[in-house]
Amino acid sequence: MWSASLAVLSICGTFRMLPELFFVVQEKGLEYSACIGSYFNPPTGLWALIFFWSKVFELGDTVFIVLRKQPLIFLHWYHHIVTMVYTWYSASMQLGSGRWFITMNYAVHSIMYSYYTLKAMRVRIPKRISMVITMLQILQMIIGIIINIVAYNVITGGTLCDGHLINIYVSMIMYASYWVLFAYYFHQAYLKKPKKPQVEKAQNGAATI
Repeated sequence: MWSASLAVLSICGTFRMLPELFFVVQEKGLEYSACIGSYFNPPTGLWALIFFWSKVFELGDTVFIVLRKQPLIFLHWYHHIVTMVYTWYSASMQLGSGRWFITMNYAVHSIMYSYYTLKAMRVRIPKRISMVITMLQILQMIIGIIINIVAYNVITGGTLCDGHLINIYVSMIMYASYWVLFAYYFHQAYLKKPKKPQVEKAQNGAATI
């Protein structure tokens, strides 16, 4: 129920934010979309506000892991805590780049929490689906870095932009660290070959594993 609730929330957020992003990029260009926070007007402004609060509720994922006594990897809690702190730090600035960050996060979480919901229902899902989700997360980090670069170039070029250089620096560090961690996780989980069990020779000459 927890994962399903967050999946529905993310799907609704995606359908509300994505048309605005497409419209702005198509009609006003990439630089405008990365710099002018016009999405804070109704009705997308409501879904931006919901997004800010959702970062708090998503900490429930960590609570469930701890209560179930499952392994809590660094990537999980680091990603949740840093995203929440950065989101709340940036909320009052009404950054144009936020339309990208919010929409991408909603979209990826729509798929991710739907996946978690099906897993919780004991539905068998091919491993390649989880690989695709991680690849989408990595792509999200790359796009986040690109949008920050676009906003930086606009600001340093003297053009009007709602962005702030300090925020861009912080965001770049955050997205770069996520990119490294998710890429490392992808390698460890899907590309790294499992270690072969050591084979020792028994006294009778047969191999034992």
